[in-house]
Amino acid sequence: MAEPLDIAAIQAQLRQFVGEREWDRFHTPKNLVMALSGEVGELTELFQWLSEEESWRIMDAAESAQAVRDEIADVLMYLLRIADVLGVDPAPAVQAKMRKNAAKYPVEHWRGKARKYTEPDRSS
Repeated sequence: MAEPLDIAAIQAQLRQFVGEREWDRFHTPKNLVMALSGEVGELTELFQWLSEEESWRIMDAAESAQAVRDEIADVLMYLLRIADVLGVDPAPAVQAKMRKNAAKYPVEHWRGKARKYTEPDRSS
């Protein structure tokens, strides 16, 4: 089983990697967000023309499974780098957002419903 995700350690590794290459001047918030968007696009591209069933089986083939792992890693690394550069601690940010989501989407009203909270409820 994999080690638990140590966000601070990964951010320190990324900081060292970037520092050794003198890339800090390029790692502006704008550039990092653009790079993140590009990596999300690359992850999306792996699924773009798959059927729902095929998308569930993407990890069955070694080559496509590795591509998915690589793109997820790229997305996560850029996201953690942005958080580091902007001084955002991801763990409490996620916890706070989950509390907001729980208040916005109470279980008793939203169970089994897939629509945006701003859309009217047409199930009644």
